[in-house]
Amino acid sequence: MPTPRIIAVYFTKQELWYHILMMPVLFPVGNYFLVGPRYFQSLDVLFYGTLLVFFLYWLSIITLTVTIREIIDRFPEVHQTLMRTGIMFLSVGLLTIVLACIDVAAYHLFPVFNTPFDWSTVRTIMLLGLVFDICLCSVLSLLYTYSRWQENQAESEYLKRMALQTQLDTLKSQVNPHFLFNCLNSLSSLIGEDKVLAEQFVDEMAKVYRYMLQANHRETTTLESEIRFVGSYAFLLQTRYGKSISINIDVNPSYLHCYLPPLTLQTLIENALKHNSVSVEKPLLIDIFTTEEKLVIRNNVQKRIVRVQTGQNGLSNLTAKYEMISMEKVNVYDNGQQFTVTLPLLTQPIHVP
Repeated sequence: MPTPRIIAVYFTKQELWYHILMMPVLFPVGNYFLVGPRYFQSLDVLFYGTLLVFFLYWLSIITLTVTIREIIDRFPEVHQTLMRTGIMFLSVGLLTIVLACIDVAAYHLFPVFNTPFDWSTVRTIMLLGLVFDICLCSVLSLLYTYSRWQENQAESEYLKRMALQTQLDTLKSQVNPHFLFNCLNSLSSLIGEDKVLAEQFVDEMAKVYRYMLQANHRETTTLESEIRFVGSYAFLLQTRYGKSISINIDVNPSYLHCYLPPLTLQTLIENALKHNSVSVEKPLLIDIFTTEEKLVIRNNVQKRIVRVQTGQNGLSNLTAKYEMISMEKVNVYDNGQQFTVTLPLLTQPIHVP
C-alpha cells in the first residue's frame, strides 16, 4: 500500500484524485476478467481480490507515472511533442505487456482465485491495461501542458512587473531632483564666469535629458548610443567636479552595434559616485572598456565615510534588467582597491512584452 510520502513524491493533487476515482471502476472490472462472477459471489474472493488488485494497481501506476515523467523530462519542449508522444506510447505499451503478465501471474499464485496463467487471460488484461494507459498518458500530458501554461503565464506576469518596475526606475532617474539641482547650480555659476561654456553646458544637458526621456520606451539600445550619451553626461559631471573625476572610455569599434539596457553606463557611474569620495587630491577614476564581447566598468575604491543616499539601488535594478533580457549574468568584483562590473553585450535587440 503506498504511503502518504510516496503519494506526495509521485503524484500531484489532480493525479491523485484521478486515480482515486478510477479505482472503483477498475477494481471490479479487472477482477471480473481475472476471477469471473465469483468475485461478486464470495466474500473471501471479494476481499482478497480487492486487496491484491489494490497492490497491483498502485505498482502499475507508480511504474507508469515514473516512466512517463522521465520521458517528459527528456523531451520537454513544444517542438518535441510528436517525439515525446510516440516514445511515451511505445514505452507504456511495452510496460503494459509486462505488467499484464505480472497481474495474471500474481492471481495464478493464489488458489482462491482459480485464475489460469495462459495467453487468453494475459491478452484480456493487456487490452484492458492499454485502454487505461491511453487514458493515463492523455491525463498526464494534459496536466503537463497545463502546468507549462501556468509557468508561462507566471513568467509573463513576472516580466510585465519587471518591465513596469524598470520604467518606474527610469522615470525616477529622469526626474532625479539632486542631479537636476546640481546641474542648475553648475549652470548658474557658469553664466557669470564663462558664457560660452555655459551655452555648451546647456546643450549637453539637453542631450542628456532627451536621451533619458527616450530610454523609457525601449528595453535595449546600442553601445554606440550609450557612449554618445555618456560623453554628454561626463561633460556635466566634469564641469561640476573638475579634476576630481576622470572618465576614460576605450571601446572597441567592432562592439558599437551591440546592445545593452539604456542608461547602463549612467547607472554605474552614479553607483561609483554614490559609494566613493571625490576630491582633487584623490580623484575618482572610472574606466569603461570592452573585452571579449563584454563591457567592463571599473573604478578605484575610496569609500565615503557617509554614503550618499539616493533612494535607489541602481546596480540591483541593472542586474534585474539583465535577468529579463539575457541568460548571462552581471559579474561584480570588489577587491578593496578596484570595483569592477562586467556586463554581457547582446547581439540582438530585446523586446519585452
